[in-house]
Amino acid sequence: MQRVLIIGGCGRIGGSIAKDILAHTDAEVTITGRNPQLGTAALERLGSKVQFQLLDLTNQPEVETAVAKADLVIHSAGPFHYRDVGVLRACIDQGVGYTDVSDERSFTRKALALHAEAEAAGVTAVINTGVFPGISNSMVRQGVEALDKATSIQLSYIVAGSGGAGVTVMRTTFIGLQRPFEAWLNGIWQSVKPYSGRETLEFPAPYGKANVYWYDMPESITLQETFPVDNVITKFGVVPDFYNHATWAMANWLPPVVLRNRQTVEFLAHVSHSMTSVTDRFSGTGVAMRCDIKGQQGGQDAHYVSTFAHESAAIATGLGTGSIAELMLTGKLKCPGVHPVEQALPTDLFKATMDSRQLEIRETMSQVEVTA
Repeated sequence: MQRVLIIGGCGRIGGSIAKDILAHTDAEVTITGRNPQLGTAALERLGSKVQFQLLDLTNQPEVETAVAKADLVIHSAGPFHYRDVGVLRACIDQGVGYTDVSDERSFTRKALALHAEAEAAGVTAVINTGVFPGISNSMVRQGVEALDKATSIQLSYIVAGSGGAGVTVMRTTFIGLQRPFEAWLNGIWQSVKPYSGRETLEFPAPYGKANVYWYDMPESITLQETFPVDNVITKFGVVPDFYNHATWAMANWLPPVVLRNRQTVEFLAHVSHSMTSVTDRFSGTGVAMRCDIKGQQGGQDAHYVSTFAHESAAIATGLGTGSIAELMLTGKLKCPGVHPVEQALPTDLFKATMDSRQLEIRETMSQVEVTA
């Protein structure tokens, strides 16, 4: 029987991944964590087919021992701003497949830097899986392939309340406000201030019109490296909208030295989580995504739009990563090296895994005739 090790599997994201793997494979699943009480609680939610193992990620020999017993390792212990690539390196050394839900630029760069080592070891490592990044990246690939030529990519995300993903996502949000980031615009890297450039877009029901802002995501770099386009734009927002105004205020009013303090991040994350625990009852905890790709099709300017929505951001993340895990365990996805999901996953396999999970990607294409 194949064995899957989910690093950080006691949280809501890790638990969602475990449930998807149990639903779509016969693999034996072990979740890890530092807290036995949280491990016991997670096992009560996940059932008798899952095991728990104490694991401290700062203890590399302990990590290597745990990895050696697995056929596939899934890293879901965020925030990835605070993580090194020790788990990935252990997988490469042990010849074990790897995937993760990483959502941070510097971690992505460190992981991609191990591509040659993973390729030489014959290890397939697929990073940035989940919902965004993850399903979103595959939506881009699907759209680029629908056009003769793509020139501009924009990914826009909204999350309702907490997204059902716990305080870790709140930490990630505030960490993302700390510094300007580089975006690929007009064919060059340009500095962008996080939570600027407010834009109102139409999302799938039940959200309708919602507001999004510039936000740093690893797709900014991987999509630019994968597809020859002039622009890669990543924007994010929250519903209800008053959370956007509060987040904008934090990004613009707090002195940078305060916002970069880890204790400040923890305070803001826990305050926000307490607030969303109230508003989640009214807003829900869903996620919606919109992929806009502009380019040419049949000699005409074209605008491709695809959308996706799910009632739970945490569950959707589990479905995205679980689908990659299923393909890796069944041998359908095998590409030695370290790859972002849009490079590793062909569109036909993406569609098949979405269909098997009753997930719908809605697509539209509009064309404007080019006049002389």
